[in-house]
Amino acid sequence: MASALGLDFGTTNSVLALSQDASTRSVVVDSPAGRSDTTRTALSFLKGADRGRLQIEAGQAAIREFIDNPGECRFLQSIKTFAASSLFQGTMVFAKRHDFEDLMYAFLARLRDYAGSDWSSDWSGELKRIVVGRPVQFAGANPDEKLALERYNRALARFDFPEIHYVYEPVAAAFYFARTLDRDATVLVADFGGGTTDYSIIRFESEGGRLTATPVGHGGVGIAGDHFDFRIIDNIVSPLIGKGSLFKSFDKLLEVPSSYYANFGRWNQLSIFKTLKDFSELKKLVRASLEPEKLEAFVDLIEHDEGYPLYQAVSATKMRLSQEEETEFFFAPLGERARRTVRRTDFETWIAPDLSRIEQALGDVLQKTATAPAAIDKVFLTGGTSFVPAVRRIFDNRFDRSKIESGGELLSIAHGLALIGERQDIETWTAEAA
Repeated sequence: MASALGLDFGTTNSVLALSQDASTRSVVVDSPAGRSDTTRTALSFLKGADRGRLQIEAGQAAIREFIDNPGECRFLQSIKTFAASSLFQGTMVFAKRHDFEDLMYAFLARLRDYAGSDWSSDWSGELKRIVVGRPVQFAGANPDEKLALERYNRALARFDFPEIHYVYEPVAAAFYFARTLDRDATVLVADFGGGTTDYSIIRFESEGGRLTATPVGHGGVGIAGDHFDFRIIDNIVSPLIGKGSLFKSFDKLLEVPSSYYANFGRWNQLSIFKTLKDFSELKKLVRASLEPEKLEAFVDLIEHDEGYPLYQAVSATKMRLSQEEETEFFFAPLGERARRTVRRTDFETWIAPDLSRIEQALGDVLQKTATAPAAIDKVFLTGGTSFVPAVRRIFDNRFDRSKIESGGELLSIAHGLALIGERQDIETWTAEAA
């Protein structure tokens, strides 16, 4: 029987893994949308016929519920990004307030249901602990780490786990990659998630036939793949639907408020935007706009819940740019005017401020730990954003290319957490809890 459960509660995807006798396996979740070893970090709430009881789905099943029930389903994704925000005081779901810990619990409870016997509610067996990943730096402009961990604790406490431990996500990824080491090495792991980029430096040594590990230092920044997606939208889509355009107010010409377009940071926010006062004001601006067709397109996009298809089109464009020097972006709901050739050089210009902060965070962790690039024996890159050529160049410019490896983009953290869960010295690897 497994002795530890690893939980990678991610911004974009979440993964569970079990460990036993120094080996791990993914927990396969069987939801109404099918079987998978990764789950989108998303929730849907739909009123059922049973006295208004809410039907809750998670992951891909939540996305399908949202698409199949436009206007009736309350949908939330990337809930992890709210964990450290003191400004997030909960959200209303069908007239009932849900705090962050309510949302996290609801998501994990559905994962438990989908996982079946792999995540039993009976903890009388050999499973001793859950090991939960956490970013080095939580997402947000002014993240409150203590608040985030308090919220995590309140959500996880509802499951009555015998032990709860927190481990930095890049540390967990390092343990996963360390299985491939055949000699002592100082390892840098760069973990690119949806909302954060995290770094960890660890010294691995073989001692008496057993791999030992010594943490050297950690660092990170609240920027990653979701920011890159937003840059594509902000430079291609937003101008087509009115960003930067003017409207007439009495005898003055004013610019359409840019705040309307901030909702594109997460595609499901467009559905939420539909219920806000700002959306009503946007519709009123159509008549006063000098380019009303653009704002009309914006209104149509929101009213027809086109956020998810837009997200898919943007994500696909970003992935193709990792392989090609240029590609075509096209989003059918906006018509032919949304067809545009996107060059990798343009994309890299758009994300330059984000790349600068990612590189600065890398420099900071090397400086803080007094580690010269030459002293790093292996560099492991994990997470989908690690495929972006401009991101890889940050590491190519600092380290010998022969030292850089990648792999396990979605599974490495959860499996590393499960491996750490078996260690007798687990306290050495845990991050301070709230």
